[in-house]
Amino acid sequence: MKTLYLSDLDGTLLNQQSTLSSRTISILNSLIEQGLCFTIATARSRSSALPIIHSLQLNRPAVFHNGTFLMNPRSGEILSAEVFSQNQRRQIRLLLEHFRAYPICYAFLEGKERLSYLSAFQNDGVEYYLRNRRGDPRLRECGSAKELYSGEIYYFTCIGSREELFPVYQEACRIQGVRCVFQQELYRPEFWLEIMPEHASKAHGLQKLKEMLGCDRAVVFGDGLNDLSMFEAADEAYAVANAAAALKEVATAVIGSNQEDGVADFLLRRFEEKNRPDNR
Repeated sequence: MKTLYLSDLDGTLLNQQSTLSSRTISILNSLIEQGLCFTIATARSRSSALPIIHSLQLNRPAVFHNGTFLMNPRSGEILSAEVFSQNQRRQIRLLLEHFRAYPICYAFLEGKERLSYLSAFQNDGVEYYLRNRRGDPRLRECGSAKELYSGEIYYFTCIGSREELFPVYQEACRIQGVRCVFQQELYRPEFWLEIMPEHASKAHGLQKLKEMLGCDRAVVFGDGLNDLSMFEAADEAYAVANAAAALKEVATAVIGSNQEDGVADFLLRRFEEKNRPDNR
């Protein structure tokens, strides 16, 4: 029986400095080399994740943008994609403009991935987001709504206060074929509203990965509300000690925190137990 092990990044595999510890890297690379079927499922894009995970010897497809894309983490080849219809993009734009919510639009424009934003509307959260991506060639500063909403948009992110964004979240959830995630940013005061196609979920990505890789079971790890669907779809689901309370409630068990190499240590123990002579 083949098992897929799938981990979230931020707050789960990554520590509070948003990096992989040397211990986690060492353990995971050793286990992957010995045949562990391990990969990641993250809200990040491949471009955002790659500088962080480059030291991991991942040899299976990974889930990016909360399930929007299944990609080869090394080559960037898109193996599966979930995108909005033209009508859905129009409805989302009308809703955001009604609430004067100014998103970061993830889109393909002239064959290239772009992160478009309006230069005139930046709060502290957006400034922090842009500052952390300084030099990213995908960033595209726009001077008008026409520019902002151009291209084939597949993901919207709004950053702001709960008071500003919760009404937008409520209305966006009513758009048919659309899924929303609304949660507070990790280690920051801002809230993020992420709007994506209905089947762009970690659960859907998990199911597709199992089919692609011929796996019978899935064991997952996470910390946030965007991991809930993945937890519900898995055979075993482990929340790190720093995870949201709602995730811990549905978890198989709680393991060590992201500061304690919780995922890596769990996998090491599981691998050693499975390969003990008396268990073969």
